[in-house]
Amino acid sequence: MRVTLGFISLWVVSILPAQSAEVFQEPNVFLSEVFANSVPDPSFLGLKGEIKEAARNVLRRDAGVLRQRYWHADGRTAWILDEIGKTQPITTGISIRNGEVERVQILIYRESHGWEVRYPFFTDQFRGMTLRQENELSSRVDGISGATLSVRAITKLVRLALLYDAFVQQEQ
Repeated sequence: MRVTLGFISLWVVSILPAQSAEVFQEPNVFLSEVFANSVPDPSFLGLKGEIKEAARNVLRRDAGVLRQRYWHADGRTAWILDEIGKTQPITTGISIRNGEVERVQILIYRESHGWEVRYPFFTDQFRGMTLRQENELSSRVDGISGATLSVRAITKLVRLALLYDAFVQQEQ
């Protein structure tokens, strides 16, 4: 009986998905680095009308929120955004300065595959990118074999942060 219960327990544990999140950098630490330890109070971008439609086009779905929190100071905006890789959200910090990507940092990664997107060899390629027509990035993004869905998720988030930043700059 014990042996049977042991095998059943082992089988149940083996089929359950691993739900561990790996925190590579706390969001407050990211913001502190972006704003040199002088983090401004958060602001909010209302997602309605043209902004909502543009975000929907980038994400290929509704953004799922009515307003997006961001931080703004000295011509720089910082965004902490989530996007599903394969099945779990990837939390990413993105800073934009003068309409160009300044930094991309994977903050929390919850997927079982594709974690290579957290490394600088991947995230550094976004530096200096801007948005072109149709909200496409100004440069090609090199993928990572075996991390296709994570690469797509991060690329969407960078496009979204640049798009949101453009709307914030228009409001000022």
